Amino acid sequence: MRMSSEEVLRRLVTEIQILEGTGENVQSRLNFVNAAIAELKMANETLEGAEEEKKGSELFVPIKGGSYVKARLDNPDTVIVGIGAGVLVEKSVEEAKEHFERRVAELEKTGETQRQQLNQIVERIQSGRSRLQELSVKMKSTETQRTV
Repeated sequence: MRMSSEEVLRRLVTEIQILEGTGENVQSRLNFVNAAIAELKMANETLEGAEEEKKGSELFVPIKGGSYVKARLDNPDTVIVGIGAGVLVEKSVEEAKEHFERRVAELEKTGETQRQQLNQIVERIQSGRSRLQELSVKMKSTETQRTV
């Protein structure tokens, strides 16, 4: 059974709408991954700066939004690191930096996968829109021929 041009057109429009929604979700996940990477890199930079300080030094610790809190460094050799699900672990500065670097590498892989998915979705949307335009032109041409 052959579908009418209008049915094909409706299906194509629906498919494009679904792809656009999926693309927005993937973009949202990619934004989250990028924000997490930036946060981990900032944490690593903060640790590198703190490593150079001595016990009792006053520091400005970034708290996001371009803001800092003044703090006194009590133990420059250890860091409390969140490892997920609200669990915190004490690590040496080197262990913490390695942890952050591993997480960044994992997130960068995830981000690359998300970017590839997003590119595929965008290509499918563009292809669908091209088909939609061709079909619309064809339908108008057919309609014009009928009225003549």
